[in-house]
Amino acid sequence: MDPVEALREIAFWLEREQAEGYRVKAFRAAAGIVAAMAPEDVASRARGGSLRRVKGIGERTYAVVREAVDGGVPAYLRELRERSAAPLAEGGEVIRRQLRGDLHAHSDWSDGGSPLAEMAEAARWLGREYQALTDHSPSLTIAHGLDAERLRRQIDAVAEVNASGDAAGFRLLTGIEVDILEDGALDQTPELLGRLDVVVASVHSKLRSESGPMTRRMLAAVEDPHTDVLGHCTGRLLRGGRGPRPESQFDAERVFAACAEAGVAVEINSRPERQDPPDRLVQVALDAGCLFSIDSDAHAPGQLDFLQYGAARAEANGVPAERIVTTWPLERLLEWTGRRR
Repeated sequence: MDPVEALREIAFWLEREQAEGYRVKAFRAAAGIVAAMAPEDVASRARGGSLRRVKGIGERTYAVVREAVDGGVPAYLRELRERSAAPLAEGGEVIRRQLRGDLHAHSDWSDGGSPLAEMAEAARWLGREYQALTDHSPSLTIAHGLDAERLRRQIDAVAEVNASGDAAGFRLLTGIEVDILEDGALDQTPELLGRLDVVVASVHSKLRSESGPMTRRMLAAVEDPHTDVLGHCTGRLLRGGRGPRPESQFDAERVFAACAEAGVAVEINSRPERQDPPDRLVQVALDAGCLFSIDSDAHAPGQLDFLQYGAARAEANGVPAERIVTTWPLERLLEWTGRRR
C-alpha cells in the first residue's frame, strides 16, 4: 500500500470520529514529509530504520510507513476501518442514500486544515457527485477570509482540479461562505459573487444582537440575488472547544418566509456541535415551504462524512428529499443557483 495514502486515510478516519487535533496533525504532517521524498528512498529508509529519525515521524507514523512499504495494509489503518464501519448517526439512511453533494466546506485557504485538492479527493472518494468549496470572506480575519484577489486565484485553482483526470465524474464547485455584515450586505464584491457556483451567506459577528436588527440583517441577505443558502442560521454551539453559545434571536417566520419566496435554501448544518437550526426551527422552515441544504461545514476531509448527522436530523424532522437541494443532480442544482444571478 502507498504509505502516503495510508497516512492520509488514517487522518481521514480520525477526523471523522472527532479525534484530538494533535493526533490528526501528526498523520497529516507525516504524509507531507513522506510525499516529499522519493518512493525508493522512503522504502529504503523505512526498512533500514533511519526514517524514524526524520523530524515529524513518530513511532506510530513510522510503523504505518514500514508496514505499507512491505505491501500490507497497516494494522492501525485496519483497526480504524473496522471501527468506522458503523454509521455515524442512527437513522437517516433513506435521505443519506439520495444525497449527491455538499454545499459548505472549507480548505486551508481560510480556516480549514487541508488543501482544496485533498478536500475534493475525499469528497469524490465518499461518492459525492459535487462538492462546493466555501471558504470565508475577508471580514472574518480570524479565519483568514479571502479578499477579492485571493478568491480569484482560488477560482482558478478549482478549475485546475476539475481539469485533472482524477476529477472524472465529480465536480468541485466554486463558492464562498460570505459573511452577512451588520447592514445585511454580503462581504464580497457582487462581480465575484456572480462568478461563483454557490454562495452560502452566514452571520458570524454580533450574534447577540436584538431580534429586530438581526431579523433585518438576515432579510437583507436573503433578498440579495447572490444568496443561495442561509448558513447555520442561529449560530448556536452546543459544545466544542469554543464552549456552548446560545442561539441568535430573530423572527424565524419572517426570515423563512423570505427564504421560501426567494428560493434560498435553509442549511441543515451537520456539524455535531452545531445541529443548526434546532428541530423546532426546522419545522418552522418546513411550514414556510423552504428548500433545505444538508451541508457538512467540513474543515477537514474526514468531516465531509458529517453529512450523515444532517441526513438523520432531516429524516427525523420529516423533511422531504425533493426539498433538499443536495439530493438534486448537478445540472438542476446549478440551474437553481444561477436563477437570480
